[in-house]
Amino acid sequence: MLAVFKRALGCAAVVGLLSGVVGFSQPSMAQSVNSPTLSTVKKRGELVCGVDTGIPGYAFQDASGHWQGLDVSLCRGIAAAVLGDANKVRFVGATAADRFTLLQSGQVDVLVRDSEQTFTRNNGLHLAEPVTNFYTGLMFLVRKNLGVQHVNQLDGATICVETGTTNEHEIAAYARVHHITINTLLFDRPEQAFAAMQAGRCDGYTDDGGSVAAARSALAKPSDWVILPDVLDAQPLGPFVREGDPVWANIVKWSHYAMLEGEVLGLTQENIDQEKAKATDPTARRFLGLEGGFGVMLGLDKDWSYQIIKQVGNYGEIYDRYFGANALALPRGENNLWINGGLQYPVPWE
Repeated sequence: MLAVFKRALGCAAVVGLLSGVVGFSQPSMAQSVNSPTLSTVKKRGELVCGVDTGIPGYAFQDASGHWQGLDVSLCRGIAAAVLGDANKVRFVGATAADRFTLLQSGQVDVLVRDSEQTFTRNNGLHLAEPVTNFYTGLMFLVRKNLGVQHVNQLDGATICVETGTTNEHEIAAYARVHHITINTLLFDRPEQAFAAMQAGRCDGYTDDGGSVAAARSALAKPSDWVILPDVLDAQPLGPFVREGDPVWANIVKWSHYAMLEGEVLGLTQENIDQEKAKATDPTARRFLGLEGGFGVMLGLDKDWSYQIIKQVGNYGEIYDRYFGANALALPRGENNLWINGGLQYPVPWE
C-alpha cells in the first residue's frame, strides 16, 4: 500500500500523509549525528586508512611515493566527504595477516584493502561490511609453458599465495573435490609472491581477478604468463569498519555510492562545476548539495558528494585510471553499472 501511495503522491506527500499515523515520525534533518569515529577523524584532521602494502590496481605508491589505486581512491573520497580535502589521508600498509587487527585495535579508521567480505569476518570478527566496491572471483595466473588451460590441470603444481587469506583454504577444497594435489607457497606480501614467481619458485599465483591482473603486470615478461578462465568462487571486495558505529559505516557506504551516482549522472572531475552551475534535475541538485540537506543527516557538509567527484572522480573514471586499457586492461565486467550489465548499483538519491 505504501508503495502505491508513494508512486501516486510522491515521497514528500507520503511523509506528510503518514506523519499523523501513530508510531511514524519523520527523521529531522537537523538532528545531531553521533559517531565516535567521525568525531575522532574531524578532531584529528586526518583520515587513517588501511590499504594493501602495494599491488597495482588497488593500492600502490608511484615513483614519487604518492599512493594510487581504486581502494586508495575510496579512502580519498571519504576524506573529501568528511574533511573537504581528499589529501588529508594517512595510508597504512596492511598485510593480509594483520589487516583486521589494525582495524579492531583502532590503528586505522577504515580498512579498504581488496578484502573479501564474508560471513565469518562480519559475524566472527564483528566487523561491519558497508558496501562492495569491487566484484571479482578467485582466479589463477600460471606460466604459459605449463600448457594448462584449466585449474583442474594443475595437479602437482606449486602456487604462490598470500598468507592470512581465504585463498589457501579454497585451493585445498577445490583440490580435494577434483582429486588433485596443488601445493602452496605462502608469503606475507604480494610483492614477495611476485618475486618468487619470477625466480621460478612457484608455477603461478592465485588471488582475486584484479590482483591476478596486477600480478601479471608486475612480472618482467607478462606475455609469459596466462590467466586461466576458471573462477573458483565469488569474491565481493569492499571496505570494513568496526561494528557499533552505524553513522561511520553509512559515510563509507555512501562515499562509494556517490562515485557510482556521479557516473550515472554523467558528472566527472572535469565537468562537475559546469554541470552544477546549470543543474535543474532534482536528483542532480540533491547530489550536488544545492537542495535536500542530505549532508546534515551524515554529519557532513552539504556539498560532500560534490567534493568526492570534484577531487577524486566518479567510479568509471577511477576504474579506467587503474584497471582500464591504459593500466591493467581488465574489462569492467561485473563492475560496470547495472545499466551496462554490471552489478554496481547506487542506492537512489532521494
